[in-house]
Amino acid sequence: MLHGVIMAGGSGERFWPLSRKATPKQMLKIVGRETMIEQTAARLKPLIDNSRIWVVTTASQAPALKKLLPGIPAAHILQEPVGRNTAPCIALAAYAIARQDPEAVMVILPADHIISPKGEFQKTLRAGARAAKETGGLVTIGVAPTFPATGYGYIRRGKKIGKFASADFYRVARFIEKPDRARARKLVKSPLYTWNSGIFIWSFAAIAAALEEHLPEIARDLKPLLSLPLRGRGDFLRRVYPGLPSVSIDYGIMEKHREVLVTTAGFNWDDVGSWAALDKYLPADRAGNRGRGEVVVYDSADCLGFSDGPLVGLIGVSDLVVVATEDAVLVCPREKAQDVKKLVEKLRDNPRYKKLL
Repeated sequence: MLHGVIMAGGSGERFWPLSRKATPKQMLKIVGRETMIEQTAARLKPLIDNSRIWVVTTASQAPALKKLLPGIPAAHILQEPVGRNTAPCIALAAYAIARQDPEAVMVILPADHIISPKGEFQKTLRAGARAAKETGGLVTIGVAPTFPATGYGYIRRGKKIGKFASADFYRVARFIEKPDRARARKLVKSPLYTWNSGIFIWSFAAIAAALEEHLPEIARDLKPLLSLPLRGRGDFLRRVYPGLPSVSIDYGIMEKHREVLVTTAGFNWDDVGSWAALDKYLPADRAGNRGRGEVVVYDSADCLGFSDGPLVGLIGVSDLVVVATEDAVLVCPREKAQDVKKLVEKLRDNPRYKKLL
């Protein structure tokens, strides 16, 4: 049986001031009429129905997610007492799922990506699930790069392993951290490289073995979930989870494991990493200005305005991102949109701004 695991514990700090601790990026209607996590869950159906969808989130975000996703069983909203990066998050989901279905094959995906079309997405997942089951490997989905992105990781493919459900699969030769601009230009020119989408597919047996080999302390501490009664899960996690190492699945397992396969996505993918990334989803006027909410522009060009309340007026400016909520305003050049996270870190250092986070 194919299970879907949605990782929804992130804070989406690059979308401040709209994104806050209580309403992170995945709970926002940034693109479309539904929140990003609602779109993510809907994208899995009917390939994976609600009874086999799981969400890993923080304890503080769980109540809101249960309201947004009423069809998903409450017991499938797994709550991390503290954030410990993606490896513990995925291990938590794997052991919880295996308690019900030891033969499970799992699709792991972030809650806040934009993917289309749905049919091609599901076709790629089917192929990945077959490859994972038949090879026993860990499968990752690559995305053909369309520009020299410095904010994404890259995957270099190696020897072709075979074809599963009409998709070609290759052994991963290496993972590459976010490159600088010069190196990104070289990578994007080669057909051997794809972006790392952060979407993974594997059987429980495969990921359990990989955890035992590469992250034995996480396997040891979370394995009791296989037999623990559901009523005891919360107390157990509050006791052991803070002591787990904070490590990503990429660094902790994928970059070290021997049997890692990659296929190239047959769908369009965007992780929408900053306000500036919304350009392609909002209509532009003749001067390249885009806006949502109460935004009025005069004698300005190539600006993005986003208002969740008050009127935003732009006069005689260019290449700006301006975002307004009822209690905060963000103004920055487009090229600095990725640095909003740094501003949030500075706000966090001042107790005066705690209510704005």
